[in-house]
Amino acid sequence: MTFSSKSETMIEFRDVHKYYGEYHALRGINASIKAGEFFSLLGPSGCGKTTLLRTVAGFEGISSGAVMVDGRDMADVPPNHRPTNMVFQSYAIFPHLTVEENVGFGLRKDPRSKEEKAREVGKTLELVGLTGFGKRAAHALSGGQRQRVALARALILKPKVLLLDEPLSALDKKIREQMQVELIKLQREVGITFVLVTHDQEEALVMSDRIAVMFDGEIAQMDEPERLYRKPASQRVANFIGTMNFLPTRILSDGARVATEVQGLGLVEVDASQVSGAATAGQPVVGFRPETLTILYEGQQATDREAWATVREVVYYGDMTYYDVVIDGTDRELRLSMRNVFGRPVLDIGTRTRVGWSPGALVLFR
Repeated sequence: MTFSSKSETMIEFRDVHKYYGEYHALRGINASIKAGEFFSLLGPSGCGKTTLLRTVAGFEGISSGAVMVDGRDMADVPPNHRPTNMVFQSYAIFPHLTVEENVGFGLRKDPRSKEEKAREVGKTLELVGLTGFGKRAAHALSGGQRQRVALARALILKPKVLLLDEPLSALDKKIREQMQVELIKLQREVGITFVLVTHDQEEALVMSDRIAVMFDGEIAQMDEPERLYRKPASQRVANFIGTMNFLPTRILSDGARVATEVQGLGLVEVDASQVSGAATAGQPVVGFRPETLTILYEGQQATDREAWATVREVVYYGDMTYYDVVIDGTDRELRLSMRNVFGRPVLDIGTRTRVGWSPGALVLFR
């Protein structure tokens, strides 16, 4: 991976605040993004992630603090002089130009020959799946094709920082997944720092080296995808990242091992490392992911603990089946996922079944 010659930190936010009148959009953001890193800003609509991205591009000023790019304060640097390029959620391509003219627009002052520029445009069009579309008028493209043109136009200039405001949201599932892989490959090959804004948790987990989860203008947690998924810093983060089940619990004792009585699961001891941040409502809960529960079929023994449950809902996805089950002793529906392997039956609604689980998979929020 290629890093900047100036610093391994490409972007740094230093106590960044942003006000719109009385509305406090960004609340003391402190974070750094490494050179050559694929970094995502993830959160619900209105959390401030796009505003923060636009402060890097120079399209939004800040009320206080500093935004540093490659070691330089961007306070007085206009957008066109920053070492960044941005792909907007709205396509922002030139409707009167062809696809290849749009993609090659930024190369107008490039000293390379016309043939070399044309080859570069062709390679970039191939990257985004638009080979053969070069002569087509931009206004004749579908929404997804227009977004890919915008992406290609930004990528061809190979900026130090590529800012992505939900660039894949208009693409269909297959092309979107393909583009995710291609973007990861490109970023690793050329060492460009990518900063992605998305509300799609799966997209962020798949593509990112690190993710900052934002709520209400603040970063709630910044971490690598696996740690963010396995050890969320709060119940609110856990509830936003993927699916997590929660059961109320009562803490009986503290220490290196924490004894807690979980509704429906009984007395459980968890390691202190499994204790995370605050529960949303203030009452302690344990959380666990759907894949950490398993249906125990007839004759199958639990590797750790088991409980009886009733199937309330079945959602079949081909490779996976998701069950909503209610464990005896609680009225809460819990989501459980099972891979559909050959010979494994899909249970019907109302089926009584044993469910296997492990205390090691629990996260305690208190």
